[in-house]
Amino acid sequence: MESLGIRPTAMRIMIGRVLETADHPVSALEIEQQLDTADRSTISRTLSLFYEKGLLHLVEDGSGASKFEFCDAFHEEEDSDMHLHFHCRKCGRTLCLHSIPVPEISLPDGFIGESTNFTITGICNKCNKDSQKPYGFRRLDKGI
Repeated sequence: MESLGIRPTAMRIMIGRVLETADHPVSALEIEQQLDTADRSTISRTLSLFYEKGLLHLVEDGSGASKFEFCDAFHEEEDSDMHLHFHCRKCGRTLCLHSIPVPEISLPDGFIGESTNFTITGICNKCNKDSQKPYGFRRLDKGI
């Protein structure tokens, strides 16, 4: 943190630990629920600072709550840690899909991309009890 000009306060360290130990992108509310002593504004300011310094990915998954996760490649100029996310509309979890390649996008002349968000929304494997049939889709061949 200090190498990026972030003073390591006790609260910043605690918020960093929550982010570091999470197995999925987390919202400010999820962090607040894990840290009894942290208030919402401190968490929000810390997340903003970490994001501005390039420590975090911001994940907009369509849930209405911004979620954050540590960047594995925060020290690099170009983000080589870009990956897809999956948001389950049933349980609300957002998961990282590191194994799926990120699509290559070519912007039209004159356009400059500054940020990208790759989120697939649907039903996760834990919520989908019948993994043989896609949840929410009709099988046309059966006339269902």
